[in-house]
Amino acid sequence: MDKLIFIVDDEPSILKLLTHWVRNQWHYTVKTFENGQECLDSLDDHPDLILLDIMLPDIHGNEVLKRIKQYNENLPVIMLSAQGSIEVALDSIRQGAFDYFPKPIDKNRLEPAIKNAIQNYDLHRRVNQLTEDLQSEYSFDNIISGDRKMQDVFKLVSKVLNNDITVLINGESGTGKELVARAIHYNGIRKDKPFVVVNCASIPRELLESELFGHEKGSFTGAHQRKIGKFEVANGGTLFLDEIGEMEMSLQAKILRVIQQKEFERVGGNEEIKTDVRIISATNRDLKQAVDDKEFREDLYYRLSSFPITIPPLRERRGDIVLLVEHFLEVFNKKLGRSIKGIGKSTLKQLYDYDWPGNVRELENTLERCMILTDTNLIMPDSLPPQIKESEGNQSIPANAQLFTDEAPVVPIEKLKEEAVKHALKVTNGNIVDAAKKLKVGRATFYRMMEKYKMESKKD
Repeated sequence: MDKLIFIVDDEPSILKLLTHWVRNQWHYTVKTFENGQECLDSLDDHPDLILLDIMLPDIHGNEVLKRIKQYNENLPVIMLSAQGSIEVALDSIRQGAFDYFPKPIDKNRLEPAIKNAIQNYDLHRRVNQLTEDLQSEYSFDNIISGDRKMQDVFKLVSKVLNNDITVLINGESGTGKELVARAIHYNGIRKDKPFVVVNCASIPRELLESELFGHEKGSFTGAHQRKIGKFEVANGGTLFLDEIGEMEMSLQAKILRVIQQKEFERVGGNEEIKTDVRIISATNRDLKQAVDDKEFREDLYYRLSSFPITIPPLRERRGDIVLLVEHFLEVFNKKLGRSIKGIGKSTLKQLYDYDWPGNVRELENTLERCMILTDTNLIMPDSLPPQIKESEGNQSIPANAQLFTDEAPVVPIEKLKEEAVKHALKVTNGNIVDAAKKLKVGRATFYRMMEKYKMESKKD
């Protein structure tokens, strides 16, 4: 087994016996220590488990345990002691030991204890890795945009990461409202807790209450057992209410009560259930107009919109199209096993001219469709959907699209990357660190790209 176990004991006979069991019979890698300090000095070797004697010549075992837990709170430690009293065992467990064994050590109990401790540690590490992956996936650097309007959005978002203020995200369908909501959660103070999504438009109105609050067995026809609602599932974390404008008025009153009192009842129940959730909501409707039309509660509107954030549609930030095209070509080349080299100049011009009512999501779907349809290594106009080919261009070309003056009929991916670097430098006022983050590359890589494309920056 490729697992490393530290054995810490000052009795040579015990050290030899444990090493024989752990290395020769159970096939783990072993490092042995005769005192606590040597063990602490070697923690950077990243053991998977530590067998630790309580009575050591230099540092008491419980003090060693305390320092191990300061180094890595999840690292499993099994305490060993000739003082086989309940008090000693309880004290070790209270300080974070995984298990306790009196001497002489029961070999038949020790082996499964080691196996369980390591499995538990592996699970902790997988969970932590998944959490880190989520935080990386939903970092703001992964939201593809170099537009100043979106930079203003990011600045607003940065203000709400370390508090629990309710946030209302406004924006058309496909602009990335859920992506922004996830970025707020996974970069904020609740990042280690659940992020739960409820789409208020996709769930039948008569079932939405049960989805949110849960229900008791027999509370309505078909309620064969108790169901836990999303407010309970999201406890401690974030509840994202997408398309909140589609929620009916009677349910809006119950949402308002949860926000104000932080408690609710399941459908058909009478038990008051406490909840601690942050609410982020999103809508593509004008909620203020819905309030004026008596279709949305005014008191709930003001509760939800404590901190409004509006995401501009793609047609108002056309400069992002170059960045997004370059990004999606790279993504779909990997996903589809293609090697598309570039995009026709006239094709890219039509992408700029189109108004994109479905926003970034529509652009993403369009490029995937084009890459599936094209039989060459270039995306040309004949692969575009009819609504894009038939659209009339009446928009001025953004400043980062000088490539349209080129005589070449095709804009290769390399050219798109060059334009992306230029645009990133422009919107960050030449700040190389920020520009590199925008393109999701390291600083050294960005310097190499600048050198390759013969660019300079006045600001670092």
